[in-house]
Amino acid sequence: MSVRVIARAAAGAVAASLLLAGCSPEKTGTATPAPSETASSSASANPDVPKVASPLDVSKYVSKPCDIVPSSVLSSLRFTDPGDVQAQDNGLGASGPGCSWRISGEGVSMQVIIGTGNRDNGLGGLAGLYGAHDSGQFPFLEPAPEVQGYPAIYVDKRDRRPIGNCVLDVGVADDLAINVYAGGYEGADDSCAAAQQVAGAIITTLKGA
Repeated sequence: MSVRVIARAAAGAVAASLLLAGCSPEKTGTATPAPSETASSSASANPDVPKVASPLDVSKYVSKPCDIVPSSVLSSLRFTDPGDVQAQDNGLGASGPGCSWRISGEGVSMQVIIGTGNRDNGLGGLAGLYGAHDSGQFPFLEPAPEVQGYPAIYVDKRDRRPIGNCVLDVGVADDLAINVYAGGYEGADDSCAAAQQVAGAIITTLKGA
């Protein structure tokens, strides 16, 4: 997988929040779809893209993405070290600001990306991911359980859940998705359970913002 991926040394991944310019690295985390007319048009026309009934405001956390996940939730997952911030920029942070955490010595990591960069480039939300899937950038896409009423999908270059890497994107507005990547776990159940737990905590945080 390629281009514009947030890759931090700690998490080594940038779960699937996109800028449509490539995709998630095989051995680590996140996807970044590449701008294309095909991806954009197919996304807007795709009736399978779920709509977000009650958009959430992420502006409070764009400058401090690590605060979007409560420390109590991170501690319950054994992430006790401070998060590693990735600001939105024109390079590795192109898809949006993010934060990553790791469990020292275990190779287990968690990463969150707020997809404002994708939104700014007209490729935001679950629609951008569906467009990337339709154009072949992300061959694997599967609906995930809703997160507190917000639509979610599993998306990646290939399905890596069986090897303990779960990439979950949650739509918090029609043009904005938050990506959660849980990596280095034993398998699909524990990695996706961790990603779902963090995603749920993020929605709770945003509802109270």
